[in-house]
Amino acid sequence: MAPRPSLEVAVVMRRERLDNRWQPFRWVLHDVVPQQAAFGSEPRRIFTDEREERWLHPGFTVELFRDEAEGYYLNVTTPAPAWFVLWRMEEEATVAPEPIARPFLLTLSYNEAARWLDAQETVEQVPAPADVVDWMRSFADAHYVPEPRRRKRPESFKALQDRFGNPASVSTGKTRGGEGG
Repeated sequence: MAPRPSLEVAVVMRRERLDNRWQPFRWVLHDVVPQQAAFGSEPRRIFTDEREERWLHPGFTVELFRDEAEGYYLNVTTPAPAWFVLWRMEEEATVAPEPIARPFLLTLSYNEAARWLDAQETVEQVPAPADVVDWMRSFADAHYVPEPRRRKRPESFKALQDRFGNPASVSTGKTRGGEGG
């Protein structure tokens, strides 16, 4: 069996200072970049100034799965195809004096990202570069098969019901009983 198509990437998270006394900073997804050997394997700070700092998280593999082809198709047919990154805050500080935001999962599938959001996870997106979009598009074109549309039955074929939901009938013939019958 052939291996699944995949890309090696790294995630850059950004800590932004806020002018807010209740929340002095926030974490946001900054970018997804191609993995390089020089990145190593551990998260590290790559930029800092008085307004922000950026952390590089190397070593992620993004694979394309046939059963997610619809999600890739939905992504490439939007005006802004994107990477979706699920991230969480550390419970305890591991590489910095205080806990940092850690990416856990990456995908290019709209459907998978929607499932993560339904599970109340933090999911953010950044634009995917053109070469990644082309790669995803060729996979979706090869594996996505739209479900056939089901023909809607005309209203005239639906069963009639009275205002109480009981079956009703319509007659165009003579009424029974009465005069002149």
